[in-house]
Amino acid sequence: MAGTGVVATAGQASRDDFWRSLLYFNVYRCLVPVVMLAVWLLDQQLLFGQSQPQLFLWAMGLYAVFSACAFLGILSRKPDFETQLTTHALADALFVVLAMHASGGLSSGLGLLLLASQAGAALISRGRMMLFYAAVGSLAVLGEQAWSVLSDPDGPAQFVQAGLLSICYFATAFLARSLAGYAVASERLATQRGVDLANLAEVNKLIIQDMQDGVVVVDERGVIRQINSRAVELLGGRGLPGRNATLSEYSPPVAEAHARWQRDRVPLAKPLRLPQPGKPALREVGLRTVPVGGGAVGRSVLFLEDLSRIQAEAQQLKLAALGRLTANIAHEIRNPLSAINHATELLQETESANATDARLLQIIHDNTHRIDGMVQEVLKLNRRDRVHRESVELSSYLATFAIEFCDNERIDRSLLVVEAEGSPGVQFDRSHLNQVMWNLCRNALRHGSRSAGSIRIVVRRTEAASVLVDVLDDGPGIVPAVQAHLFEPFFTTASSGTGLGLYLARELADANGGTLEFAAGPLPTRFTLQCQAVAETNHA
Repeated sequence: MAGTGVVATAGQASRDDFWRSLLYFNVYRCLVPVVMLAVWLLDQQLLFGQSQPQLFLWAMGLYAVFSACAFLGILSRKPDFETQLTTHALADALFVVLAMHASGGLSSGLGLLLLASQAGAALISRGRMMLFYAAVGSLAVLGEQAWSVLSDPDGPAQFVQAGLLSICYFATAFLARSLAGYAVASERLATQRGVDLANLAEVNKLIIQDMQDGVVVVDERGVIRQINSRAVELLGGRGLPGRNATLSEYSPPVAEAHARWQRDRVPLAKPLRLPQPGKPALREVGLRTVPVGGGAVGRSVLFLEDLSRIQAEAQQLKLAALGRLTANIAHEIRNPLSAINHATELLQETESANATDARLLQIIHDNTHRIDGMVQEVLKLNRRDRVHRESVELSSYLATFAIEFCDNERIDRSLLVVEAEGSPGVQFDRSHLNQVMWNLCRNALRHGSRSAGSIRIVVRRTEAASVLVDVLDDGPGIVPAVQAHLFEPFFTTASSGTGLGLYLARELADANGGTLEFAAGPLPTRFTLQCQAVAETNHA
């Protein structure tokens, strides 16, 4: 469809060129009678109009009027192009031959004016009807010569000169045809090249818009020349930049990194941390700059890569491999583990066990429980595929959860404080939400001071259709080296941990259309769960 549109546009442009050429040639036609009349009025001793001055004046005057009126037809494009061009060619032959007859015939040299008129008509028409124009000019010249001989038998007969001039007309016509042929071939080639370029530009546009990476084209002044929708999303989700918008106005961090690259020509060492619309966490974006047209400072193409997407894909690969592995490990471990644990409990009940044996048996018992907990956590990874979302009213849910958590962990209820703005509701699988909150609060309890209010759950709404649940603790915080690995499976800083709590919590949040992020910054330590909000009237 794009190629068809380009061909139609090219055809219309070609027709416009025809009319434009006819307009310019008519300007020349207007100048011919005006210049000849001006020359005749300045010096009447010249050959112009010596034989019949009145006829010369009338011929040139009518020629000028006709040329002026021809502009109306050209500008309105009525009648059609071929009709107007033929009319112009006939008028040229008539008025030039009348002026030549009034100036003494062929000896005046005015017959050469028809050469320019016929060559122009042939070129404008791309070689069509050129022989007709040459024939009309030849008949007009020969007819003028015959009329001169009949009206003045004693005058000189110049049929040979008239014949030579007619031959010149036909030679000019054939030469113009050759030139017109080259022009037509060049025009066809240019049209085809235009179609190919337009199709190529359309394909490039589709490719750029469909790319997973953001693409931004900037010129030497930093003005954004092209940007795809993915780049708009990665740069904060703002609307498309306006005309002549600069990169520094649209995204100052990217503009600063690009300016640093232009100055040092060193690739960006660290990813950019850019804000996300409706999310508190920053997004890590990799920036790669490629110069256009060589190494000189000029246009550049900026490729923006969402590193979080790459990390998510890597995690999905890990999850797939882990799923295949856990299907066999879980069943193979649980049976012998249960046997070991049962045997340990039986040995602990015997009266003959001394203190050393009791300590060793307790170590075995504790580690079997730890391994069993790890197996349970691994098996829960498969629960993300069985999501049953429902409307959960957070205020009542968290109040109940806080009591259950404190009772289960055997801690004072004053340690966990819930702060909720209103009664927001979220779309979440209740069992998944319970698992996420339990993992986050247990993690906060492990690192907190265990004083009153050391764990806080803060619920707040955003302008977007989402609800944020912050889990904060008053612990010493998380060092930057550990922050990058928080949500990796089997990564833990506690000797008794499985390293699957935060990883499982994020997976369950993602399965319910939410996100779980660590909010890097000053204390207190904060994990933020983003959930999809529902209308309050639909709360369960």
